[in-house]
Amino acid sequence: MTALERQRAVVVAGHHGHLDVVLGHLGDDDAHVREAAFGALDRLGSLTADQLTTATTDPSPVVRRRAALLLATRPGLPILPLLHDADPSVVEVAAWACGEHEEVDDQTLSRLIELATGADDALVREAAAAALGAIGDERGLPAILAACADKPQVRRRAVLALAPFDGPEVDAALERALADRDWQVRQSAEDLRRAIGELDT
Repeated sequence: MTALERQRAVVVAGHHGHLDVVLGHLGDDDAHVREAAFGALDRLGSLTADQLTTATTDPSPVVRRRAALLLATRPGLPILPLLHDADPSVVEVAAWACGEHEEVDDQTLSRLIELATGADDALVREAAAAALGAIGDERGLPAILAACADKPQVRRRAVLALAPFDGPEVDAALERALADRDWQVRQSAEDLRRAIGELDT
């Protein structure tokens, strides 16, 4: 079978409960087939912690991205290595996954702060700022405030990430966002202000 045919077979097996077919493709030569196999295992409720940890070290970013996505619902497993991944698309998904957790350890929080303020990729900075807002730890606030002065796409998410916080710096950032040159940033600020009851509906 071609790689595409194997990928389709794995996806179908995941929907029909054919665990043996899925397991047989975890070590496939094609990254897209392996990625589909990990997804199918998750769908079947059979993905183990060891298997998922293995996926985080796969040589292909395709598989590592899927691993990061799956880690969003498994806060007990190590996600920090993916926040240091060489591929920005993997780091972006890993940062998003951190935001799905109620809390993260100090090392992970520190890495998210670094990414929100210093990552070369704007999508990574955006995802990290959003994650810091979702986590709501006060230590992440300075990074979110810095992100409020970043590129428009980052500012839009960073403004919304201010939701769990209050204080003069937050108020000032929201005031600036309400007058931002980008209409989507202004809209984000207005939406947040309405959510906390500071603007008329």
